[in-house]
Amino acid sequence: MSRSPFRRSSYGAVVVGSGPNGLAAAVALAKTGISVLVVEAHSTIGGGTRTEELTLPGFFHDVCSSVHPLALASPFFRRLSLERYGLSWVEPPTPVAHVLDSDRVVTLEHSLDATAASFGRDGDAYRRLFQPFVSSFDALLEAILGPLRVPEHPALLARFGLPALRSFEGLARSRFRGEEPQAVLAGIAAHAMLPLDRLATGSIALLLGAAGHAVGWPIARGGSRSISAALAGLLVDLGGEIVVDFEVRALEQLPPARAYLFDTSPSALCDIAGARLPDSYRTALKRFRYGPGVFKVDWALDAPIPWTDPACSRSATVHLSGSLEEVARAEALAHADSLAEAPFVILTQPSLFDETRAPAGKHLAWGYCHVPHGSAVDATEAIEAQVERAAPGFQKRILARAVKSARALEQYNPNYIGGDINGGMASLTQLFFRPLVRADPYATPAPDLFLCSSSTPPGGGVHGMCGYWAARSALRNVFGG
Repeated sequence: MSRSPFRRSSYGAVVVGSGPNGLAAAVALAKTGISVLVVEAHSTIGGGTRTEELTLPGFFHDVCSSVHPLALASPFFRRLSLERYGLSWVEPPTPVAHVLDSDRVVTLEHSLDATAASFGRDGDAYRRLFQPFVSSFDALLEAILGPLRVPEHPALLARFGLPALRSFEGLARSRFRGEEPQAVLAGIAAHAMLPLDRLATGSIALLLGAAGHAVGWPIARGGSRSISAALAGLLVDLGGEIVVDFEVRALEQLPPARAYLFDTSPSALCDIAGARLPDSYRTALKRFRYGPGVFKVDWALDAPIPWTDPACSRSATVHLSGSLEEVARAEALAHADSLAEAPFVILTQPSLFDETRAPAGKHLAWGYCHVPHGSAVDATEAIEAQVERAAPGFQKRILARAVKSARALEQYNPNYIGGDINGGMASLTQLFFRPLVRADPYATPAPDLFLCSSSTPPGGGVHGMCGYWAARSALRNVFGG
């Protein structure tokens, strides 16, 4: 008989999956004194917050996410004092640089006033749009990073909701006359992985744009793994237990517990739970929709990227490239099962600001574009052409590269169905109701089973709030808290 990998014979709660939401759920439960076990299929914890030597020894690449405005500002993470567990933030001078064309770069600066001033005739309109959300950013996050509920700040939420629920194209064209604010905000809106003429795409531009002014777009020193390591350190100090290299295929593999929380896709929850979930619930979950996938390239470089405009070297995040119309066209094509000849590319270059990420004198970066759901297409050439246009000579500086198609991303992390890193399409309905329309989206018909992944509100991003709210649901429904 093989020895059990678990220290206890039973637990208060078992969390399946160690992404930031799974770890957040585990910490929230452990802080109330509940015994918690986290099980992870990989040999390392972290989900979307892993850092590995993907190309060459000494080059530490973020496997998924790199830049974390919502992690720094997360209402739950901010209460945990994670700096005591080694987490520190590096803030580049400029949150976002957007390459408009071969000789124009638009930046979103930390200063709201400086950014507005750079937009000339659109400056006042930009300031009026963002000022209320920047000045009340903490309250705004408390209101929107969670399920629908009675708001503590109804006036602020209403003021945000009116423009946020619009399509980004409609919002931008109604507020701004010039290309610059339209373009830089289009790049931010494109993080929604939706066509920019869809309702509620304005919300991503407003939220992440306001974050740039309120808290910046920081990176974690040492890589995104520092976030998961800090959460894990806190969990262990609270008495929690983490077991890796343990793939869960059925509930029977897990020790007895009063509650089970799943930082997994809805389909994985159904597979593991089996007959514990009624057919009607399982059938309803099949209607949950996923968005486009991501194709990602990681580069080891012998020198920094040689940007034509040095403004690009002031930010860890560079958007490539073009006007609102060009960004919108590329995103629409990804939804139409096609890849734009010049795709919209999100690029990060963390080693410019964190010397721990690459050997002395060397650098690393990654870029990704959105591709059709589940695609195996290789977009390396298209992505590198976009970088080369803004940084002639870039390809000569590549020492090694590692690529992952949308299909390969799902194989690496089964939560990324079809390569969708947001855990499900952020359409108007699914922005509020994920994965189903339920009063408690984290609870399931089985009273001890809960979903805590980014397929629940508030959705994608490294903020831990899906896990926090799922833990609250478990505390209320199972533990009487």
